[in-house]
Amino acid sequence: MSSQQIATHRENAEVYTGDAVCKQKSLELLEKINMPKGLLPLEDLIEVGHNEATGFVWLKQKKSKTHVFRAIGRSVWYDTEVTAFVEDRRMKRLTGVKSKEILIWVTISDISIQDPASGKITFGTPTGLSRTFPVSAFEEKN
Repeated sequence: MSSQQIATHRENAEVYTGDAVCKQKSLELLEKINMPKGLLPLEDLIEVGHNEATGFVWLKQKKSKTHVFRAIGRSVWYDTEVTAFVEDRRMKRLTGVKSKEILIWVTISDISIQDPASGKITFGTPTGLSRTFPVSAFEEKN
């Protein structure tokens, strides 16, 4: 389904290829929408696209990746294709991202910072459940 969405939104989108350029563009996108730069720690990026008119974004990597956010003790899995509709301080209708909760992988469909002053970021599931963590846990590590 992600590939179909990408095809639908590719027209009039800015599309970048190559790992170095894609990493730079993904960081610029996160900064533009006021999200922490460490939120999408993807590797071996093949393509990054952004259709500004629709807000649709996609990131393609060579293989799926599991990343551990040590500050909160959570494993997050990123598929080979990650897609979302973005707006200021929010990524909605997210695909390709799951978080490990105890023994099961839970789909993440929404990420938002509702009150920037609170220093909290909220992750929502398709069932309406959510969990909030400090934004600092997702800042890019130098």
